[in-house]
Amino acid sequence: MKIFTYPSAEAEKRVQETIDRGLGFSREDYDNVLAYIEEVKARGDQALVEYTNQFDSKAVTIETLKVSEQEFREAMTGLEPEFLRALDRSVAQLTRFHERQKEKSWIDTPRNGVMLGQMVRPVDAAGIYAPGAKGGKTPLVSSVLMGGIPARVAGVDSIALMTPPMENGKINPHILAAAQKVGITSVFKAGSAWAIAALAHGTDLVPRVDVIVGPGNIYVTLAKKIVAGTVGIDMIAGPSEILIIADGAANPEYIAADLLSQAEHDVMASAILVTDSREVADRTVQALETQLNSLSRKEIAGPSIRDYGAVMLVPDIETGIALSNRLAPEHLELMVQEPFNYLDQIRNAGALFLGSHTPEPMGDYIAGPNHVLPTAGTARFSSALGVEHFTKKTSLIHYSQGALKEEADDVICLAGIEGLDAHANSVRIRK
Repeated sequence: MKIFTYPSAEAEKRVQETIDRGLGFSREDYDNVLAYIEEVKARGDQALVEYTNQFDSKAVTIETLKVSEQEFREAMTGLEPEFLRALDRSVAQLTRFHERQKEKSWIDTPRNGVMLGQMVRPVDAAGIYAPGAKGGKTPLVSSVLMGGIPARVAGVDSIALMTPPMENGKINPHILAAAQKVGITSVFKAGSAWAIAALAHGTDLVPRVDVIVGPGNIYVTLAKKIVAGTVGIDMIAGPSEILIIADGAANPEYIAADLLSQAEHDVMASAILVTDSREVADRTVQALETQLNSLSRKEIAGPSIRDYGAVMLVPDIETGIALSNRLAPEHLELMVQEPFNYLDQIRNAGALFLGSHTPEPMGDYIAGPNHVLPTAGTARFSSALGVEHFTKKTSLIHYSQGALKEEADDVICLAGIEGLDAHANSVRIRK
């Protein structure tokens, strides 16, 4: 990992490359995804099964596309006690956090004869996507929890999970255990763009949903991009990112471990250290090399660190924070002696991890906040997945006859300025 002195022309070039990283895809990718969506719209479950047979498992049929009650029961037998304990803790702590996000409906009477308000209601149906991850051998349980829990807390009645099956046509039992625990009502054995298409448009077996959330590869992301507007989505997410701001007291071994925790996600993941200590910079680079060699996913983490990683040596922590606000990272770790002293300076970050004993993976699994976060600088204007993604707000307006007469002339005036005579007449006729 290269060390840059910031600010400098060389460092600025590297910073701009990071800022300019977006969702990269080819025209061929887009056309392929569009074709999958159109096929599912036209042929429904049959297309869904054919694509699943082609790419994931030949054992899946229309009859077995939906996970059965028997499969749910079988999944719960033989699960490791330590997994069930961890699952219970994660579900409880995520639920408690997301309960704090719930908004209430309200009514106000701001003027004589006028009632205004807002109704907050959950959507009727939500779709959660959980990637297959090595053919189901490394089940992404956390994706089920992070999508399902805020939907359940919001009060969504129907929650469907889409996830690719293993080669034997089954869903990994850890995934099914998580789905049961968070109240997901139906699970289907399908992945990629065709799974998103089925959720967005519905089939005979798959219910059409109102909102789709969850991570995935470029085909999943493009499919969500295409169906956005037909349904709500959480966000268009790019490769994972971490930025660590560290002072001279920070532990380079901790820093290296945390940088690699995101680099192992994707060869395009970004891992950046910003520090005012040359010693910390040098020792972190050394620790990275040592730790990388012991990783099972070093073939992914290595290119990520080489191509998209960097160390920015800054004159002071305040300069580092200003740089971080420009980059608006998905994950920001503040590994300094007094992290809370800098809290009011942080403007743009998906999630902020404070102190040396708060590594990013705590937020990935168990802390409570959602780990579905804005990437590629979009933390400048967007937020983590939450309960609000599964609700909608309806404005309430009531005028008495007297209140209408009191304000009618102003409405008539404004409508006239805009040339909307019928608008003006709708009010005038009541006057």
